[in-house]
Amino acid sequence: MLSFVGKRLINTSLGYRYYSSKMTKSVLVPIADGFEEIEAITIIDVLKRAGANVTVASITGKNQVKGAHGVQITTDDLFSNIKNNSFDLISLPGGYDNATSLGNCAELVELLKKQKSENKWYTAICASPALVFAKNGLLNDKAVCYPAGPLNELVGSKLNSEARVLVDKNCVTSKGPGTSMEFSLELVSLLFGEEKKNKLIGEMIVKF
Repeated sequence: MLSFVGKRLINTSLGYRYYSSKMTKSVLVPIADGFEEIEAITIIDVLKRAGANVTVASITGKNQVKGAHGVQITTDDLFSNIKNNSFDLISLPGGYDNATSLGNCAELVELLKKQKSENKWYTAICASPALVFAKNGLLNDKAVCYPAGPLNELVGSKLNSEARVLVDKNCVTSKGPGTSMEFSLELVSLLFGEEKKNKLIGEMIVKF
């Protein structure tokens, strides 16, 4: 059953809304050159504030990765070193070049397929829901992505144009830089519960 909670659209039909009691949560954020800086840093920062063990991994073979607007970051590891690890949640930032590279990374796609089949969270924002999830048959019933024609066409009949953040079973998608905070806080809620999310909203003085 899909239902709006604020501007979030959540499919609660299979109970994926509930978080586990496991205290330490592991999160993977894979990136490549051209990643959208606001999205990546917001995801990383907010989940770290919540207490998640976040691993930022480069799929390029080098630890230095340059964002879409020239911001360079040093990743925690190379994806090739951690591709066989298990994660509670995987989150893909957008940025067209980054999303294209992620969608073409066969080993990452295999990990995402495993994540989906094991009913673990896999999430994406901006161009990544289209260029990674839709392209590789990873979407469930509905999704959102950056509102650009070619991306919308990739998502096709599964596109929902109203929601800013959409939770569909164990897949979470969001629209773009301006929805990064909502998206990241929703991931906190899914991993740690609403109480933790609301605590962070207060601490960071977030207002939607």
